[in-house]
Amino acid sequence: MAPTIGTQGGTLLVRKIPAADPMRVYVGDVIVLKDPTDSEKYLVRRLAAIEGYEMASTDVKEEPFVLEKGQCWVLADNENMKPKEAYDSRTFGPVTMADIVGRVLYCLRSAVDHGPVNNSHYSTWKDSPVLEVELDVDEMTRNHKA
Repeated sequence: MAPTIGTQGGTLLVRKIPAADPMRVYVGDVIVLKDPTDSEKYLVRRLAAIEGYEMASTDVKEEPFVLEKGQCWVLADNENMKPKEAYDSRTFGPVTMADIVGRVLYCLRSAVDHGPVNNSHYSTWKDSPVLEVELDVDEMTRNHKA
């Protein structure tokens, strides 16, 4: 089972990334980043684009632009949310890769609702040894606050 990180909360296993760059996080990864409007808070969003990607709006009045070096675009996973409700790059614009703290590997909502997070193929392959060797679901379940 690969849950989407929802608004219900849960316990996340996050692999810390000391210096995020396009060689350590990949488009499609679920990441933890500093909130661009309040650096004391953190957001969990999906990495949708990195430097060099051309971004185009569905609004014909907005001009396309290219993400600059060190920039990325993040999106909330909930497709049912309107852009203003989602509080992601559609609201606050591009964010810096330096604000990425880590990649989410596993989500535990309850003792029966948990599983690895659906990340990019490369990150899933790269993180599989961590999940196989270091993940203790029983301990996560004991320490989980519902």
